Amino acid sequence: MTDQIQPGNTNGHGSYEHQDLKVSGIVYFLVSLIIVTVICMFGLQAFYYFLEHHERSTQEPVNPLVKKVPEDTRSVAAGYPEAAFPNPRLEINERGQLDDILARQDQALYSYGWVDEKAGTVRIPIDRAMDLLVERGLPVLPQGAKNESSGAAAQNNQRANAARAVKGTKGTKK
Repeated sequence: MTDQIQPGNTNGHGSYEHQDLKVSGIVYFLVSLIIVTVICMFGLQAFYYFLEHHERSTQEPVNPLVKKVPEDTRSVAAGYPEAAFPNPRLEINERGQLDDILARQDQALYSYGWVDEKAGTVRIPIDRAMDLLVERGLPVLPQGAKNESSGAAAQNNQRANAARAVKGTKGTKK
């Protein structure tokens, strides 16, 4: 047995790359990448300059009744609306005004107070009203009472029941 098996590729190609990667190719690629990036940056800057100039030239004139108009009306300077527009202004601080309204509503819903002091009607917190409703229950019609079919009569009955429930809680505080 004289036939020896030779390791390696039998189709004539070598088993590894015999030519190394040249550094000059990598450097040329990086330099061209940097040049293209700089050209793109200057191109975008020129494009935005053109858009800015076009926007300023096509900007609509400001109403002649407005005094002290800022040069660039696309952005609002600090303190401009307060100084330029007379009272009454509709909304100055929308979020703050909404917070005030919500705080007043929460105070009315979750505290004791008078609705009508002369009539003796009081306001109680929601949790306390639910507790009283669980303790006392809802008013019901007696067994022998005639059923009212009209919606107005049923509504009047509900109002009377609600008034009785409020008068029953008059003056109670937790």
